[in-house]
Amino acid sequence: MITEFEPGELPDSGRPEGWSPADSAELYRVEDWSMGFFEVGPTGHVMVRPGRTSGARIDLYEVVQGLAERGIRSPVTIGFLELLKVRMLELVEAFSEAIATNGYKGGYTGVYPIKVNQQRFLVESVETLGRALGFGLEVGSKPELLAVMGMTVDYPDRLIVCNGFKEERYLRHVLLATKLGRRIVAVVESTDELDLLIKVSLAAGVRPRIGIRLKLESIGRGRWRHSTGDKAKFGLNVVEVLEVARRLEAVRMLDCLELLHCHMGSQISDIGVVNAGLTELTRVYAELSRLGAGLRYLDVGGGLGVDYDGSKTNSEFSINYDLLEYANTVIYRVMSGCDEVGIPHPTIVTEAGRALVSNHSVLVTNVLGVNRADRWSISLEEARATLARMEEVPRVLDEVVDALASVSPDSLVEAYHDAEQAREEALTLFKVGLFDLETRCLVDRLFWSTCLEINRHLLELEQVPEELQELDFKLSDTYFCNLSIFQSLPDSWAIDQVFPMMPIHRLDEEPDRRATLVDITCDSDGKIDRFVDLEDVAKTLPLHSLREGEEYYIGIFLAGAYQWTLGDLHNLFGDTNLVYLTVGNDGRWQIDEVVEGDTVSEVLSYLQYDPRALFQAIRRDCERSMRAGQLKVAEGRALLEDYERGLTGYTYLE
Repeated sequence: MITEFEPGELPDSGRPEGWSPADSAELYRVEDWSMGFFEVGPTGHVMVRPGRTSGARIDLYEVVQGLAERGIRSPVTIGFLELLKVRMLELVEAFSEAIATNGYKGGYTGVYPIKVNQQRFLVESVETLGRALGFGLEVGSKPELLAVMGMTVDYPDRLIVCNGFKEERYLRHVLLATKLGRRIVAVVESTDELDLLIKVSLAAGVRPRIGIRLKLESIGRGRWRHSTGDKAKFGLNVVEVLEVARRLEAVRMLDCLELLHCHMGSQISDIGVVNAGLTELTRVYAELSRLGAGLRYLDVGGGLGVDYDGSKTNSEFSINYDLLEYANTVIYRVMSGCDEVGIPHPTIVTEAGRALVSNHSVLVTNVLGVNRADRWSISLEEARATLARMEEVPRVLDEVVDALASVSPDSLVEAYHDAEQAREEALTLFKVGLFDLETRCLVDRLFWSTCLEINRHLLELEQVPEELQELDFKLSDTYFCNLSIFQSLPDSWAIDQVFPMMPIHRLDEEPDRRATLVDITCDSDGKIDRFVDLEDVAKTLPLHSLREGEEYYIGIFLAGAYQWTLGDLHNLFGDTNLVYLTVGNDGRWQIDEVVEGDTVSEVLSYLQYDPRALFQAIRRDCERSMRAGQLKVAEGRALLEDYERGLTGYTYLE
């Protein structure tokens, strides 16, 4: 349920004296990963600053409540177009500054790869915001190409880069766009693709703009390091690049070769990778220019990373550079390589996607319930009283009670081993029928009570014994969240990606629980147990105890790239509600676009179920039951109405 409060008002938190919103900001490292777009406000709520240094702040918790009042309930993804605009502007400004600082004589064009987030409203917003900034678009498939062709009817001068495997129809679309005046480049991925492009171009009488994707020998670092090098999925090696140039020259189309492209990797964490890749790329560019190619664009690809954990290091969840350093590295390295051989400086093209859209949105989910590790704990006094009432006390029970009684700062490991051994023996006795269920449960309660007492002492130690280092994780709570990891955070499940997560309210209270998060799918992999931490990756997230009758919301940040269209329909949970907001200077927000989450009928239809046929089947079943006297007419009608509402309702828990 939603508890109503006036704006800025909070119920009595009963927070421990001395804890402040600033402490929560430090605990969740908000300043490190948020890039200034999010902060913890004085009321203990997450505040959004879409303009970062300008414009108003808005209260994310109040936004979620306001959306709920409009019937848009969590889980909900909330996007901020101002934030997107700031990131696009900063990228252009960084390259403009690098060009001016280094005396570079070429230009710069950013293109947005729509595969990163293909939501129509977002792509249209990038296209609109990018007009004044000279941004183009990159496509990697035929459907993406057709969408972009229709989107750029009134702005044909926008650069369109076409990557991905291409068959004849794909290439015919490219040639059609060329005839319509689009500035579109078909990037060749293989020599067979080149031959097909030459064939359809000559047949259509069109001289296309052609690009080549170079397969770099330089190997990247981090999670996607294997997407470069000899075994990279896409691109031509240097032998094939030279062959392409010769084939184009043979048909007098070498001047059509306008762009050289490469892929250095995704989420490049180390600026050294960029430096090494550019050296190789620029050298090949210079050689192709020497051979007479009509090159004018040098596309350095994507890979511009995001600092997910806020560490500003070359870890796989971070980056050890900022936008300006990245731009300066690109400009200086390309300029140096071109100056060495005396060729004109090309227009630099980047395909940054992750760095532009990852932090433009936040996914908010409500917590449905919790499984607390201490729920069934028992005190030493209760345990002894229980044993005193028993006619015969099994030896194992005495041993586990003794283990609980022996817990002290000097005997933590020994007490743990004693309790663990007693529990294992109790399980063996239960399996062979010598223990009843009540006794087995009592042993388990005593074991976990011993662990909880040990863990309380561990918090006071500087060095935790190796045998007990996993105890805090084992004793963590499980918070059940109203979302599907597979639909909304597939990278968390598939590749152990870490995203910043935190409550969006009650941040003026000290979190009193440590927890892992699980979703509402019936899959054991639907869980999150990797979180941003001061050191390395934490296995638990600090959270607050739930209050009766009050919703508890968790925000998942920096998930605006790739997650939205990589998700699947596991358990038939569909897309979440998606809302785009604009924030005025007066701090008031308005909804620009609502993409309603999938209904049950929609996800069933995706998999060829017929919701109408299902409803008719239930109707017939109700009629049979009413005729047989198993259902009253009113009951049958209520069942049908409820079933119909279920088909048209949200796939998530309402």
